[in-house]
Amino acid sequence: MTGTVLRALGGVYEVQTEAGALEATIRGRVKREERREDKVVVGDEVDLEPTGDSGWAISRVHPRRSALVRRAPGKAPRPKTIVANVDQVVIVFAVAHPAPHLRMLDRFLVLCEANGLEPLIVANKTDLLPPDEVDALFAPYRSAGYPILTTAAKQGIGIAELRDAICNRTSALAGPSGVGKSSLLNAVQPGLGLRVASISEAAQKGRHTTVTAQLIPLDCGGYVADTPGLRELGLWGIEPEELAHYFPEFQPYLGMCRFGTGCTHTHEPACAVQKGVHEGAIHPDRYDSYRRLFAGEDEEDLM
Repeated sequence: MTGTVLRALGGVYEVQTEAGALEATIRGRVKREERREDKVVVGDEVDLEPTGDSGWAISRVHPRRSALVRRAPGKAPRPKTIVANVDQVVIVFAVAHPAPHLRMLDRFLVLCEANGLEPLIVANKTDLLPPDEVDALFAPYRSAGYPILTTAAKQGIGIAELRDAICNRTSALAGPSGVGKSSLLNAVQPGLGLRVASISEAAQKGRHTTVTAQLIPLDCGGYVADTPGLRELGLWGIEPEELAHYFPEFQPYLGMCRFGTGCTHTHEPACAVQKGVHEGAIHPDRYDSYRRLFAGEDEEDLM
């Protein structure tokens, strides 16, 4: 029997199959397989076999067609797969309460570009700021060509548009804690009853309510993966010389520098990318994010 992993907790996996949702553990041979990333994650397609105690075990994990992967927290470098087999990543940031940390948004976008995933930026809680301030916050991303959806979950603003964007697809809903991801899902599909986050007034940080990723079947078709709120987002598997290709607004300038493909776009003379910044075609904040990422700066406790 084949199914899709909906959630995992304590070595037990809930798998959606044609026969319904079943609980399964992992066969020993799957555990022993050499695999750099997590063996079984939410979104994986798996084969199930019956066990002797009327239960089920995962006997095979199908190759992943896509994955959202970050560097695992901690000193030892290793990958952490957040969710597998998604079509798009819906990146949710609040415009206020908590204030958006746009360098973290830049990291999400680089991860999407590097993993070949379509990003959709959702600016939530837009009822907390005047429209012109919201537009100014996300103008660099709109000019870079990214789709942006403005929402306010409590007021129902943008909910129909968000529903249209995720129906009949498999989407990962990602972003920091407290930005309203679960509230948006509750509004898109009433009756889910997902717990929503409260915000620390002192630190303006969301409290984690989704502690593990879970894949939620949508009544309108498809799935959405509700992922835990992230306080840090380390890049994984991205070489510095590749980074410029993951900033879409850089594309018209790549290869046009004096030093050609050897240009790092950070300090060299006659750099076309830097010229694009000076001429206003590339937003300086986006370029600053590029330089920080190129230098390998870690952004601990981003939100």
